[in-house]
Amino acid sequence: MRILPLVLLALAGSEAAAQDSTGPVPTNTLPNPYRTVEGWARLPAGRAWGSTSAVEIDKDGRSIWVAERCSANSCSGSSLDPILKFDSTGTLVQSFGAGVLLSPHGIFVDKDGNVWVTDCACTGSAEQRAAKGPNGEPRGHQVFKFSPEGKLLLTLGNAGGGRDSSFFWQPNDVLVAPNGTIFVAEGHSSAAGANARILKFSAKGQLLKVIGRKGSQPGEFDQPHALAMDSRGRLFVGDRSNNRIQILDQDGKFLAEWSQFSRPSGIYIDKDDVIYVTDSESGGVSPPHGHWKRGIRIGSAKDGTLTALIPDPVENAGNTSAAEGVAVDAKGNIYGAEVGPRRLQRYIKP
Repeated sequence: MRILPLVLLALAGSEAAAQDSTGPVPTNTLPNPYRTVEGWARLPAGRAWGSTSAVEIDKDGRSIWVAERCSANSCSGSSLDPILKFDSTGTLVQSFGAGVLLSPHGIFVDKDGNVWVTDCACTGSAEQRAAKGPNGEPRGHQVFKFSPEGKLLLTLGNAGGGRDSSFFWQPNDVLVAPNGTIFVAEGHSSAAGANARILKFSAKGQLLKVIGRKGSQPGEFDQPHALAMDSRGRLFVGDRSNNRIQILDQDGKFLAEWSQFSRPSGIYIDKDDVIYVTDSESGGVSPPHGHWKRGIRIGSAKDGTLTALIPDPVENAGNTSAAEGVAVDAKGNIYGAEVGPRRLQRYIKP
C-alpha cells in the first residue's frame, strides 16, 4: 500500500498548474523561515573545499563532521585528510583519513561518537575511480568505522568492490541503529544491472540480510542514496531515482512510500522526529523530475506533513546543485553539504 499524507491534497489547489502528469503535485510553495550563512566552516589557509555529500552532527550536538573529497571530486592521489571536524564556531579541530578513501559519500556518527564513512568510489574520472593503493592493491567500495580520534576500528566490504553475493558496489550511506545493527545503502548508479539494495549487518559486521533489489515497486530501489531512522525505529530510505522515500521496518518490510519530499539525495531526522530532505537534482537530471524545485524540504517524520522549503538559489542549474547531504544540530541549525558548488552551507532562523 502506498501512503500519501493529506498535505498533498491541501497543496493541490495552488500548484495544480505545475502538476507532473506522471506523478503527484510538486510541493514548491512552502515558506522559508531560514537565513543562509555562507563560509561558516573555515578550512586551513590554502585549502579549498572539494565536493561533499557527507555531513553529520557529533554526539555533543554542537560539533560538525564533514567528509569532503580532498579539494576536488576525488581523493585519489591526495595526501589531504578528507574527514574533518568543526566546533560550534566553525573552527577546524580534528582531521584524519588521508590515503584511506577515494570518494567519501555518506557519514554517520553512532551513539559512542564513532564516525562511519562510506567510500562509494563513484566520483572523479574513470582512472580515479579505479585507483590502486601504493602497492597496487585495490581500493574503494567500502565502509569504514573510525574512533573520534581517527583510529580505524572496522572495515566492511571488499577493497575494490564486489557484486551479487559479494559487497559493496558503490555504497551510498550507512546508519547504525541504537542496538548496534548496521545498515548500508548500496548502488549509486541508476544504469541497468546496477546494484540497488540495503544490506543489514550485526554490530560486529556479520551480514544478516539483503533487503530489496533494483526496481520501482514497493520494497525495490533505484539508487538508494540516503538512510535515516525515526524515534520508532523505522528505516527511511531515500530512493532517489524513484523520486520517493520508502519507509521500512528493520527487517526490510515495506511500510509506506512518500513522494511529497521530492527527489531525495539526503535525509536527516532529529530527536523530535522533524525530517529534513534534500533534493539536489530535480530539474538538473535526465529525465527531469517534473516541475519540482530543488532545495531542502522540512516536515514531520510522524505523518509526512510539510512545513518549510529552503529553495536552491540556482533555478536552472544544468546538473546537481544545492545540498546533497544534510544534518541538523541541537539548536536547529541546518547544514547542507554540496557536491556541485563544493561548499558547506549553514541555515539558521533569524
